[in-house]
Amino acid sequence: MIEHEHRREQDPPVLVDARDGVATLSLNRPQQLNAMSEAMLDALQRELDRLAGDCSVRCIVLAAHGRAFSAGHDLGEMRRRQRDYESCRTLFASCSRVMQSIRALPVPVIARVQGLATAAGCQLVGSCDLAIAAQSARFAVSGINVGLFCSTPSVALSRNVATKRAFDLLVTGRFIDAPTACAWGLINESVPPDELDAAIDRKVCEIRAKSPAAIRHGKAMFYRQLAMPLPEAYEFAGEVMARNMLEDDVAEGIDAFLERRTPVWTS
Repeated sequence: MIEHEHRREQDPPVLVDARDGVATLSLNRPQQLNAMSEAMLDALQRELDRLAGDCSVRCIVLAAHGRAFSAGHDLGEMRRRQRDYESCRTLFASCSRVMQSIRALPVPVIARVQGLATAAGCQLVGSCDLAIAAQSARFAVSGINVGLFCSTPSVALSRNVATKRAFDLLVTGRFIDAPTACAWGLINESVPPDELDAAIDRKVCEIRAKSPAAIRHGKAMFYRQLAMPLPEAYEFAGEVMARNMLEDDVAEGIDAFLERRTPVWTS
């Protein structure tokens, strides 16, 4: 049994599958509920950095093996460094960099949530552009239960969920189910478990049918304007839209609409 567990720990912490313009990154520590070890965070960062420069990728799916999406940080690793302030800062900085790298990618990232997503695992869901979950999935920012307020997860959570709801979850550590997470804005859809892959495929197909250039312009603009005052946001959005207008895809899209045909994107 010990040898089997050791062998599983030697498996890659993140598996990669790329086909037809879709890259799937799968968390691969199922026996540890996909707890985000240093090795997993490093592997995720390497893949996100690589995908950021891959023009063939149109969409990224962030998935997980096993019964949990992610139970958050690896508590064993955290306990070993618990009294080392600089080591703790480095760990949380690495995790925060992963979350920000997801937002900085030029293509949409969809979380495929098949099970439990707690603490930094919930943060990972909140950091993705879109999220679709099985109805059996559950969500929590439960660090408070071990004496640690989920401060970094609260950044992603509070940008998805209304303030009082987010704070309630942070100070109680309670779980919410997938339909509630959908109603609160943490995820986009809640579907029966056996329909999860079909729901992901539908969303991927919807994204792949659109202009890659328009999505690149739009994703970068969308998150930047959120932090701007209204007049600055409109000025910035207008500049981005004007640059978007110069793309060949816009000419193709308008012509295709007028000619009642499907556009052929070239960007």
